[in-house]
Amino acid sequence: SLSGAHFWAPDKDPALRLRMHEEAGELRIPFTSGILLGIGENPAERIDTLLAIRDVHAKHGHIQEVIVQPFHPKPGTPMAALPQLSDAEVAGWVALARLVLGPSMNVQAPPNLAPEALALLARSGLNDWGGVSPLTIDFINPEAPWPKLRELARATSASGQRLVERLPVYPEELLGRPDFFDPAVRAAALRLVDATGFRAAPRPWEEAA
Repeated sequence: SLSGAHFWAPDKDPALRLRMHEEAGELRIPFTSGILLGIGENPAERIDTLLAIRDVHAKHGHIQEVIVQPFHPKPGTPMAALPQLSDAEVAGWVALARLVLGPSMNVQAPPNLAPEALALLARSGLNDWGGVSPLTIDFINPEAPWPKLRELARATSASGQRLVERLPVYPEELLGRPDFFDPAVRAAALRLVDATGFRAAPRPWEEAA
């Protein structure tokens, strides 16, 4: 519709996006997908999106992560008056994403968009925080600062997980799907990781404060 969040973004058309997911799978490209919560969609549409992601991944095995991200309205924009989802709602959709997508999918939620609910999010089914930078802002949501790495490490640890650094490509694909890579690119990436596929130490957030 004329008032829809993506009316002026033709590449966001759901059919086109799904076709792009299919083509990425056919080309063996490790792919990121996700859902943006709170832009006027209803719960059934969110579930349909998760099911579509699940189905295309079942066909091609190329979806390396699914991001569950709440929309943050910005002053001075056409959607400034939209209500922002509560942290509990975001955590609930993280949990539903985990249930729909299964235990092997990487489910991600940005920690700076729910900074008071890090422990809740970590317990809700996510296993990845996405890119977190101590050097730069979040350029999409500049009003939302990144959490300190040690704060993030504590919340992660409280959920029974451990904060480690990864490359843009996940260990499962880097180690388990060599067909996804040009050999030279994969060789360069492997030089940056340890045997688990994650970046090797040092991890300064694990040092004593």
